[in-house]
Amino acid sequence: MAELNEGAAAEVTSIFIYPIKSCRGISVSQAPISPTGFRWDRQWMVVNSKGRACTQRVDPRLALVETELPNEAMFEGWEPNKNSYLVIRAPGMQALKVPLSKPSLTTEGISVWEWSGSAFDEGDEAATWFSNYLGKPYRLVRFNEASETRAVDPEYAHGYKVTFSDGYPFLVLSQGSLNALNTLLKEPISVNRFRPNILVDGCEQYAEDLWKEILINKSAFYGVKLCSRCKIPTINQETAEMGSEPTQTLKQFRSGQVLLPNKKQQGSVFFGQNMVCVDSLGQVKIIKVGDPVHVIKAVPSCAEAAA
Repeated sequence: MAELNEGAAAEVTSIFIYPIKSCRGISVSQAPISPTGFRWDRQWMVVNSKGRACTQRVDPRLALVETELPNEAMFEGWEPNKNSYLVIRAPGMQALKVPLSKPSLTTEGISVWEWSGSAFDEGDEAATWFSNYLGKPYRLVRFNEASETRAVDPEYAHGYKVTFSDGYPFLVLSQGSLNALNTLLKEPISVNRFRPNILVDGCEQYAEDLWKEILINKSAFYGVKLCSRCKIPTINQETAEMGSEPTQTLKQFRSGQVLLPNKKQQGSVFFGQNMVCVDSLGQVKIIKVGDPVHVIKAVPSCAEAAA
């Protein structure tokens, strides 16, 4: 467990961004906060011939697609130049370099969940690369923040927005929660199954469920909704193989029936907390590994948490 600063409830031990939705994440030592979450997070997405999002739910092999950004991309205020690239790798494939400067071509009819709109198209070379890797026609698109807005569900957080994330700008998880789960599994799993943005340590297991407001490096994060999990945590991120765990075990003690007995049940299991950052509405801030986490407001039990 992390050794905490005086007065801190936890400490940031890892920061992850996922440049391409559903592809492998990058562990970084610091990340700037943008109006849609961490900068570069879920900026890109693989889409099928109808413009619909392709995720690991559709093709688990996306788990094996690695991304790399320039180190300086995590610095506050950094802007790409003509030699700045997102580098994409996958087994059996040559590395693909996608310029970080905005492409000029846009395409209509792109959709993810309930949202549809236009996006930048990263061109034929990227389309051929993903089509060859996945064996069907796919294209790589980039969110166009100049023309499009994708709002967070106003029932949980009003006035916030995301790019291609499933629903919320940040997902916070504690090492204690992962450790507690792993003691119940026959084969321990890595944190990458859960795709958090911020991993913290030093707090009790599942403490993050209760956090309604936390401070990290003077940035205020608000817990808006326990994270209901899809089948992606059952996909081994090293092999792309799908199993029944950890969902089968989570159903025993992390289901809505157990955690939220007074609320309408939808068969969900919960792990981690979705959050928004109030600073994302204003000036750029940065958070770093090692930053203390201060809890400003918490609810007494999961039954009072939103989900």
